[in-house]
Amino acid sequence: MLILGIDPGTLTMGYGLIEDQDEELRIVDCGILKASRHMPIAERLKKLYLGLMELFTRYQPEEVAIEEPFVAQNRRSALAIGRAQAIAILAAANNNVPAYTYAPTRVKQVVADYGNSSKEQVQRMVQIQLRMSQIPQPSDAADALALALCHLRERQLAKLISQGD
Repeated sequence: MLILGIDPGTLTMGYGLIEDQDEELRIVDCGILKASRHMPIAERLKKLYLGLMELFTRYQPEEVAIEEPFVAQNRRSALAIGRAQAIAILAAANNNVPAYTYAPTRVKQVVADYGNSSKEQVQRMVQIQLRMSQIPQPSDAADALALALCHLRERQLAKLISQGD
C-alpha cells in the first residue's frame, strides 16, 4: 500500500510517501511544495494544487492522509490551512484516491504514543519507524510522513479489530 501524507499550508505544503509491502515499511519520497507569499491566495492555491496533481501522477498513491487545521492556535491560520486542506482533498478526489483526515493530536498519539508530544519527538519517532539515518527535513515533510504513518497504523488497527469480530 502506497500512502501519501500531506501537511497542508498555503505557503509550504509538506508531503511524504511511504509504502507498506508485506509488513516491510519504506519511505518513497518526501519534500515540500512552495508558493510565494507575494502571490495572491488564488494563485498560491493553484500552484500547490498543480504540485499535488503532479505527485499523484508520478506516484499514484492508493490513499491519502491529510492533517486537519488546529483551530485553537489562531483562527486566521486555521482558515489558511483549511483552504490548503481543501485543495489536497480535491486533488485526491480528482484522482479517485480516498482521503482521510487526522487531527494533529491524533497523529502525535499514534506516532509518538503521546497526544501532546513535541514536534521534535514526533520527528524522531518518524526517523526511527522509517529507519532513516537522519530526521527528515524540512519539518513540513517530516509532519507529512507522520501523517502517512498515522494512517497506516490506523488501518492496521482497524484490520486487527475486524479480524477479532
